[in-house]
Amino acid sequence: MEDTHIALAHGNGGRFMRELIDEIFARYLSNPELDVQADAVPLALNGSDVMFTTDGFTVQPLEFPGGNIGSLAVHGTTNDLAVAGSTPKYLSLNAFIEEGLEIATLDRIIKTLATTAKAIGVEVVAGDTKVLRRGEGGGLYLATTGIGIRNPKKLGLNLIKDGDVILVSGPIGDHGISVMLAREEFGLQGEVISDAASVLPLTREALGVPGLRFMRDPTRGGLATVAHELQRATGMGITLSQTDIPVRDPVQSVCEMLGYDPMYLACEGRVVAVVAPGDAEQLLQRWRVLPDGKNAAIIGSINRSNKHVLLHTELGGERILEELEDDPLPRIC
Repeated sequence: MEDTHIALAHGNGGRFMRELIDEIFARYLSNPELDVQADAVPLALNGSDVMFTTDGFTVQPLEFPGGNIGSLAVHGTTNDLAVAGSTPKYLSLNAFIEEGLEIATLDRIIKTLATTAKAIGVEVVAGDTKVLRRGEGGGLYLATTGIGIRNPKKLGLNLIKDGDVILVSGPIGDHGISVMLAREEFGLQGEVISDAASVLPLTREALGVPGLRFMRDPTRGGLATVAHELQRATGMGITLSQTDIPVRDPVQSVCEMLGYDPMYLACEGRVVAVVAPGDAEQLLQRWRVLPDGKNAAIIGSINRSNKHVLLHTELGGERILEELEDDPLPRIC
């Protein structure tokens, strides 16, 4: 890492963030038993098999179509546990409140957070509150820790094999575009609603598929960043089909107007899964009967024939999807 100062791009889920984690955090904090880049990690406590994760949320604006920072904190933390193959049980909550935030706004956000947690079946069992001076924060930041019970089914990047198939549970980019439109920075209006939701119904169905290898939720850096994670971990190529990747028309329209690529935009209620080729259709059908999985699709495969992340375009060509560097939409989660 050659940078001398932190930039927004160090938090976007792409190459700069990976280098920051590898060269500073992992350098000092790594443990051979733990994966510092995983969504959640296993811990052995008195014989119980539990999963542990932690996350922070700085979305701007605090409230957006389809949710707010409170519901996002619950969904984001519990989804990390869910895609790691566990059932979320407990959360801690730290709130960093900027002086001047309207109490009514804070009340709405925490009420939504509590309602969201109850709907998922998790309890907020610990927390802390700090107030920052005016101008030192973005209204409200939240930090969470989550604990879940691990499913006995083994999942991992090390289980992925040549020929495995990649699926996504629904349209990509909804959250990123929803937050961007809510900022009103470009004078655009739209009806795009964030996909922020619990992925537990999706992951529970996926865990019933024998050939399931791996799951991830494509948050910061989007689908392209998950594809690069797969490529780096396996050393094999990733081939994706643009015509098979679901993108809602309003999202695609905004991307075309502003020059964004939906492949790099955050989702907050989607699952990317890698599964053995013989079980891909079973997982697809299991997902499609769920409300949040009705637009699920088989979008690509893992193969040894190349060492890149390749996108077969709708025009019949190919392009290499580079790893994300510049942050297209900072502070979206």
